[in-house]
Amino acid sequence: MRTPKIAVGLASLALVLAACSSESDADSDASAETATASAEETTTEEAASVDVIKIGSIHPLTGGLAADGLQMDAGAQLAAADINAAGGISCLDGAQIEILSADSTGTPEVGQSEAERLIQEGVIALVGPYQSAVASNIATVAERNGIPFVIDVAVADEILTQGYTNTFRIQPNASAMGSQGAKFLKELTDAEGIEVSKIAMLHEQSAFGTSVYEAFKTAAEANGWTVDPVISYDAFGVTDLTTDMTKVKDAAPDVIVITGYYGDGVLATEAISAVDPGAKLIYGIAQGAFDNPSFPADVAGAGEGFFNVNYHLDVTNPVTVDLANRFAESYGEEMKTSATHSYEAVRVIANALESSCSEDPAALRDAIAETNLDSILATVGPIQFDETGENINGSPIVMQVQDDAIVQVLPENVAENAPRFN
Repeated sequence: MRTPKIAVGLASLALVLAACSSESDADSDASAETATASAEETTTEEAASVDVIKIGSIHPLTGGLAADGLQMDAGAQLAAADINAAGGISCLDGAQIEILSADSTGTPEVGQSEAERLIQEGVIALVGPYQSAVASNIATVAERNGIPFVIDVAVADEILTQGYTNTFRIQPNASAMGSQGAKFLKELTDAEGIEVSKIAMLHEQSAFGTSVYEAFKTAAEANGWTVDPVISYDAFGVTDLTTDMTKVKDAAPDVIVITGYYGDGVLATEAISAVDPGAKLIYGIAQGAFDNPSFPADVAGAGEGFFNVNYHLDVTNPVTVDLANRFAESYGEEMKTSATHSYEAVRVIANALESSCSEDPAALRDAIAETNLDSILATVGPIQFDETGENINGSPIVMQVQDDAIVQVLPENVAENAPRFN
């Protein structure tokens, strides 16, 4: 699966010198032939020491999620560049990482076929893909072919409940998002003395939004809260949420919880501004807009004070800040957390290559399973996987829009500012 870079300069030079000595005696000819053979052997050895290890990166590079997918692919590319600049995989003679990019188009079937294509092209591992439905299809391909698959972003629990042995996930799953979302909401409201009895929830209708909702509802009811109304929608078909937000206003909830992607998060914000449902808190859980650096400006300040429970790059970590600054300089946009996850996924694979000293996918898989790698994300510990492939230290945090910026507010060990309440 290595791809040697073949160097021929020294051998060619030896051949030219041998040809130019045609008038020399037999001893000279023999010496030239010996030099040629020696040069060819040296060239072959040198070429073999400069190998390329291929990793497949599958993300939505076109379509409604392209803004995120393109950043994630760029994050994977930057990780490879950093690893290569530091000398590559040292125990494999400095082998260089090459990222082969593929466009899922946001479609499970396309993501699956692209995974199959990349494996045929010699990748020894896969990262991706941003959507749970796409991740499920890629995981089946990875399992069938014995290729490690490191999920950077895809939340649905069921991806890793199939008994797979080749799929691993860096981010917290849906159950963690929903249950931790309820836990953090109770901490925030109790600390501020805000009474909560009824919660309205809007969520996108795929496995992503539904699984987060179900986990949140279970935890919310354990706290004595009623979750009603519950409104689901097609994140990529919806064009307006004003009517839905009017139904929410009529129910008079204390808190509005929203789970979804960027576009529908903006629509929900516009609907809140138009309807003014009067909730005490607007609270995202795995909401793709409310912690996006572009969000405050895109909604012209209408999201001020909104909370969001999500995974996040750790802005209190100098290493993470340096990475984000370099990404912004090279890519021209502020680095999103999803791109940081893609960077981490490639780091996990590179770390496993170093510990296994092997490009064999089975050996690589075993090394990934034993990962213990300090993370540049805001988590409770290093990246470590349990027997199902979940990162046991994957954890969301709470962020808030404060003064048109995304600020980490909870837990205290990663907080930049205290949470604010109107």
